Amino acid sequence: MASRIVLLMVFVFDAIAFALAVVAEQRRTKATIQTVDEFASNDYSFSYCKYGSDIATGLGVASFVFLFASQVIVMAASRCLCFGRGLRPGSSRTWAIALFIVCWVTFLVAEICLLAGSIRNAYHTKYRKMIASDLSCETLRQGVFGAGAGFIVMTGIVSEVYYVNYAKSHICSTLPLETGIRMGSF
Repeated sequence: MASRIVLLMVFVFDAIAFALAVVAEQRRTKATIQTVDEFASNDYSFSYCKYGSDIATGLGVASFVFLFASQVIVMAASRCLCFGRGLRPGSSRTWAIALFIVCWVTFLVAEICLLAGSIRNAYHTKYRKMIASDLSCETLRQGVFGAGAGFIVMTGIVSEVYYVNYAKSHICSTLPLETGIRMGSF
């Protein structure tokens, strides 16, 4: 049977990662164009980008770390499907192998979204323009952290179902396995 402690830890870490990603999406950096008229006598003015709080970068990185820790826990508990005893043939083993692949794909997509969102959110343009009409204050597009949060949920569900199927097919692996065709002794 699957360890309830492992399932609980994975659920808690994924829930924390999801919450951090959702908050990061809500708190991503926004920019406004500020115009300064320092040289009013010479009719010169310049514009620059003023960015708000940069808290979403830290939240995105924290979400990245919690999701990574969750994946490490599941893979350590299941020995990454590659190490340890072989699994008992059957539907649980088939599901465990398929879910192992899906788990890694959703994990990688979620991590890429969180990492790219954190990096892009931290980027701020540092130039000034004399004409404000063509000034572009680059910010993170809406939905990057949200996509990461969605893939965190998918990763959490798939990794827990993977671990349960792995445990089902691993539990009886101490019994002698029937391979089908036996070779006679020489």
